[in-house]
Amino acid sequence: MFRFENLDARIAGAPMAGGTSTPQLTAAVSNAGGLGFYGGAYLSPDQLRDVVREIRALTDAPFGVNLFVPEEIPFDAAAFAAYREQLLPLARRLGTDLPEAVPYTDDSFEGKIQVLIDERVPVVSFTFGCADAATIARLHRADVFVAGTVTSVAEAMIAHDAGVDGLCAQGIAAGGHRATYRILDDDPAIETRPLTAAVVEATGLPVIAAGGVRSRDDVVALLEAGAVAVQVGTLLLRCPEAGTKQAHRDALVDPRFSETATTRAYSGRLARGLVNDFIEANTASAPPVYPQVNTLTGAIRRAGATDPEVINLWAGIGFRAAQAIPAADVVAGLAR
Repeated sequence: MFRFENLDARIAGAPMAGGTSTPQLTAAVSNAGGLGFYGGAYLSPDQLRDVVREIRALTDAPFGVNLFVPEEIPFDAAAFAAYREQLLPLARRLGTDLPEAVPYTDDSFEGKIQVLIDERVPVVSFTFGCADAATIARLHRADVFVAGTVTSVAEAMIAHDAGVDGLCAQGIAAGGHRATYRILDDDPAIETRPLTAAVVEATGLPVIAAGGVRSRDDVVALLEAGAVAVQVGTLLLRCPEAGTKQAHRDALVDPRFSETATTRAYSGRLARGLVNDFIEANTASAPPVYPQVNTLTGAIRRAGATDPEVINLWAGIGFRAAQAIPAADVVAGLAR
């Protein structure tokens, strides 16, 4: 089974689902001595299998795949309809339409678990909750190291009790989707260093620290807080191996975009991104309806793919430190 002690660089690449994760980026981080991760959400099981095999063709080193844990809650049809109505003028301006109804989906969770077992992926992590103990046991029988992503000690204990092998402590400064266990949860809003120390103390498990990493000094501080590795995502967004949209890459260095915020505007779940027109216009009214809101806004994001005021610009608070350099150079610059 995978062990962090065998890494040459105690750096993990964050899983960034929706196109930013690529086999090339995952492999590049692993080939540089770190632990590359691929965000497996939104893919079919067959697509995920192809991705895993492509990563394997690019690296002999360990790598990980992340999945979203599904949660179906009562659907707030009125809130969804009101939000759709609010977004219609923008959709029409972009020349697209919005679905009137969006069915719930569990993102083929069980099918993708089976793929990861069949392919014996070295590391599997979960976000938006913890897989149940039976699923974790199945992964263990395939010699898979299982990690849970958490934003609080309470979540860490749930994952610990379910049998995970390690944890990713995601501080409030991290970019992209928050890993809160329930769609309706408020964000605990804990900084990465104290969260890491508290999770290590409470669980005794190996902990990856994530959120707000800008430099080697940040890595050192988080390792001193008890982390076995430090995860970076925003620092990889401008790397040539990443699948980041050009408008997103450009926004990271554009003085128009000077701050980040957490919002439900794009997906119905909390996520941190650069503040743009879409976030400013819709954060206050976006309902906590996931994954239906994510599907609803998908047409807008596709139609406005070149407009940074429209698309989601996921980023952590250290976004200005992201450089247009190979992923291997990012890892080398952070590793001690």
